[in-house]
Amino acid sequence: MSSTSIGIGTLIIAGVMNASFTIPMKHARKWAWENTWLAWTIFALVVLPFVAALVTIPHLSMVYRSAPLNIILEVAGFGAGWGIAQVFFGLAVDMIGITLAFSIVLGTSAAVGSLIPMVSLHGEHLNSTAGHAVIGAIVLVLLGVMLCAAAGKLRERSSGLPISSKRTTSQGLLLAIMCGLAASLMNFGVAFGTPLVAEARSFGAIGLNAINAIWLPLLLAGAVPNVLYCAWLMKRNRSGHRFREGRSHWVLAALMAILWFGSTLLYGLAAGQLGAWGPILGWPLFMSLIVITATMLGMFTGEWKDCGPLPIRVQWTGVTVLVLAIFILASSSRYLQ
Repeated sequence: MSSTSIGIGTLIIAGVMNASFTIPMKHARKWAWENTWLAWTIFALVVLPFVAALVTIPHLSMVYRSAPLNIILEVAGFGAGWGIAQVFFGLAVDMIGITLAFSIVLGTSAAVGSLIPMVSLHGEHLNSTAGHAVIGAIVLVLLGVMLCAAAGKLRERSSGLPISSKRTTSQGLLLAIMCGLAASLMNFGVAFGTPLVAEARSFGAIGLNAINAIWLPLLLAGAVPNVLYCAWLMKRNRSGHRFREGRSHWVLAALMAILWFGSTLLYGLAAGQLGAWGPILGWPLFMSLIVITATMLGMFTGEWKDCGPLPIRVQWTGVTVLVLAIFILASSSRYLQ
């Protein structure tokens, strides 16, 4: 089996895990959203990245002492921007709903997160067969996500719930677009943080484990905006005392963190298996697979029940377009040698 096939298989597992990571949150009923999200942040963005780096990278402190400071700061900056995107996502969901917000964010992130590294790192291939294939596939990703967003809007209208005001909807759409732009910064950290990977390997990190040298500063910086936002919400809502209730909810938050951080690790591994173009091919693949998996989970859990046939048809049309984009991205790898 080729490394490309292994990489795509790894991405499928990562997409399933990422699309599923919020499911335990539904059972944390004694906590407010900010309680669960803060606990998730501590586990997923602080504890697990530190443990993973400590276990897999020899002489971890020496790696960061030897690495160029500007690269570490650059990766941390990308992480902080990505962390702000998570705050925007939470606000956008409140305004326009999770389906519409999710689709816009992932579509924007897929396009920007792939195109900018391609232009910056492989600009000479833009006018090649591989470049045309990747750009065409990204256009299909955007089309597929737009169809999924339209299906989500149709579902919301058919549900009988009150429709948000035009002003609130416009603000929500703007926040979702801003979130998608900032969410792609995680992929920038992977694409432009390769000197940290090289430094980790020089100190004995084995194979694809070296990418954990990127995740640690990136996710630690990403934790900061999330912690500040949750702390502000807890102060406003006076929900800090809820941590004393439902102590089993810490286990649910840890499970969320394992699913999310596991998917992030697998994405990093898959990007390495896809070679030098890993962040360019892998990111839109990862985003598409999350949308596809989220759709299947939504159908399975009854989120689309009683919405009528039209929203379901539009949603599956969007998923079909995303599957086509995945096949094009997978086949384009043969031209990247």
